[in-house]
Amino acid sequence: MPQGQDRWPNGHGIGAASGRGHWPQCWGAPVWSVIVNSNDVGQWFGEYLAAFAACGRGENDAASLLAYYGVPLLLTTDDGFFALTSGDQVVAAMRQQVDGMRAAGYGRSEVLGSQVTVLNATSALYYGTFSWRTSDGGEISRPTLTYLVTDGLAGRRISALAVHSP
Repeated sequence: MPQGQDRWPNGHGIGAASGRGHWPQCWGAPVWSVIVNSNDVGQWFGEYLAAFAACGRGENDAASLLAYYGVPLLLTTDDGFFALTSGDQVVAAMRQQVDGMRAAGYGRSEVLGSQVTVLNATSALYYGTFSWRTSDGGEISRPTLTYLVTDGLAGRRISALAVHSP
């Protein structure tokens, strides 16, 4: 790397040494964003959960979740790691989940515990354990999930979803 150019990861971050914020050309241009804070992420995530629940009850189509999921979306489960690189792939993955919830008689989600960790000015992790319930109150499942929430040109989006092992 040429003298004076920033190195990453170097413990100081891009732009820290020179103050110029150089990016390696192979990364392309940085994506515009606003500063992320935990209260805003928590509120936005509540809106996402309401939209997700509406899909689970059959009130909205899974395609409506593209307002909350980024493309590409990184998805990791016990079944594998998937890089969903198109809106159609993201919708297909969400539709599979939503269809299963509808078949189980999904009615609502309860947040059993959650935590927002701001990583930097453009991203945060939302960690949560949920109880997915039927309309009569029975529990369908109790997943623990971690979401990488980023803020860029398209607005706030879930850029990665990690489904924890039971």
